[in-house]
Amino acid sequence: MTAAPIREADPARATLAALREDLVASPGPVDVPRVARVLRAQGRMVGAAELLRMTARLRDEVTGLGPLQDLARPGVTDILVNADGSVWVDDAHGLRRTRQHLAPVEARELAVRLATAGGRRLDDASPCADAHLPDGTRLHAVLPALTGGGTLISLRRPSAKRFGLAELERAGTLSPLGRRVAQAVIASRSAFVISGGTGTGKTTLLGAMLSAADPSERIVIVEDARELEPDHPHTVHLQARHANADGAGGVDLAHLVRQCLRMRPDRVVVGECRGAEVRELLQALNTGHEGGCGTLHANTALDVPARLEALGALGGLGPEALASQAASALDIVLHLSRRGPRRSLTQVGVLGRDRAGALQVSLALDLTGPSPVPGPAAERLCARLGLAPAEIGMRADLDAGGEIGGAP
Repeated sequence: MTAAPIREADPARATLAALREDLVASPGPVDVPRVARVLRAQGRMVGAAELLRMTARLRDEVTGLGPLQDLARPGVTDILVNADGSVWVDDAHGLRRTRQHLAPVEARELAVRLATAGGRRLDDASPCADAHLPDGTRLHAVLPALTGGGTLISLRRPSAKRFGLAELERAGTLSPLGRRVAQAVIASRSAFVISGGTGTGKTTLLGAMLSAADPSERIVIVEDARELEPDHPHTVHLQARHANADGAGGVDLAHLVRQCLRMRPDRVVVGECRGAEVRELLQALNTGHEGGCGTLHANTALDVPARLEALGALGGLGPEALASQAASALDIVLHLSRRGPRRSLTQVGVLGRDRAGALQVSLALDLTGPSPVPGPAAERLCARLGLAPAEIGMRADLDAGGEIGGAP
């Protein structure tokens, strides 16, 4: 049932206030009997159909996304509210503006309520908040003091569907060769990272690849917020915890990576590497935990070393130490790109060190065009994954640089 949002001048706002008081006095679900009781206390009588509509509207306001609830449709990955009150969504058609518009008071009230639901503080003294809602939605909100306008709201919704590699191939994210490479990475227990920009499908691809892992493996997943849900019979989840308003009680990813090593993992997975936890992950992969993986933000596969160096610095690792650790711990880089609504695997690289000892990624496959183009590291990729050169488009009489093979 589609429920219209409750606006500033809507008479239902008085009912909403009364409902919240009722919930404080008697916690429980927002259901038809409760709403009927609140309406009777206000001296209001409505028919059955109107009671159902009001219950849906009030439930959205109390436990849902309020005026944005109707936008939370299947396929919508992001809902964004700008300072001018305009509302945008990102889905299979790309980022686009909706007809929805929030008044300044609506946007602020919604942001504060959602932050509170996620256990975070959002007010003038603390005008920014990151929170994770009970349904897995990730919230970021900024109040007007820092925006030069109205409240900013960014909602990243979890996928309601688990994708396998076959589904990603059908969707166009993976080419047939891209799917074979992804399967070979998992089967060979190579350590890998998936890189890409925001909204390129890194978590989706990682979940699909983990779903293809051997069912006998024990996979321990460490995340800031639980997003990975691979279709695998033996997964264990650890989730970071933010500090409270007094700055106490926080548990970060680096601590959780250290804890997971005591849990007999066959694979250690860090959902997104974005801080000092990269040090613990590299140490774990260098102590016999093959097949570990994670995601990180980078513009191209070749930019991954620079990104790792920046993250390593947060963990106290210098460039030389980071290069030594990463070159022996990580094997493969899978890079995703987005062009409009289309997300796809566009580059496959191999990690190593250059002649000066610096960390580098050598391109093994360029998948941006209609046909795969082998790169300088194509032979190394085949050797690591157990693929035949012909499987990735290499001619038997040519090496990856396009030179005629054989004796001079």
